[in-house]
Amino acid sequence: MKGERAGTPSLSHVGSDGTARMVDVGEKGVTRRTAVAEGRVVMSGEAFGLVRGHAVTKGDVLGVARVAGIQAAKRTAELIPLCHPLQLDHVDLELTLQEDLPGVRVTATVRVEGRTGVEMEALVAVSVACLTVYDMVKAVDRAMRIEGIRVLEKTGGRSGDWRATQP
Repeated sequence: MKGERAGTPSLSHVGSDGTARMVDVGEKGVTRRTAVAEGRVVMSGEAFGLVRGHAVTKGDVLGVARVAGIQAAKRTAELIPLCHPLQLDHVDLELTLQEDLPGVRVTATVRVEGRTGVEMEALVAVSVACLTVYDMVKAVDRAMRIEGIRVLEKTGGRSGDWRATQP
């Protein structure tokens, strides 16, 4: 691999002189690439009941968070300095009420036909959706926690498919 030192893999966003750089993807082939990420907002039972009952005074928590996540995925390159701007083909957010947390599980699926992956777009979508849930419910529960944000799987590209092994 270009830039490796004695068997140690290099970071693709660090140049040989140690400075940050945007990766050149011009020689990569265009392939279908997908990424799925997840995160959770853990809240009090009272807050959960209000979200479940559509009784939060700011409005439809899950609907607004879904739209916020989609918008965020489309703006990832503006937020993460070394990300390539991508013309996304599909962004889907699933927000699921989970009584056992209690809270909301957010899953984002992002797809593109492109030269680079969409893991960052999926992670940004989940992060912003979780932050939106927090914002809309914080008047009831300021102790909510956003946790477990991670990539679950990615497909396509030179490195192939990958799936998280831990639940």
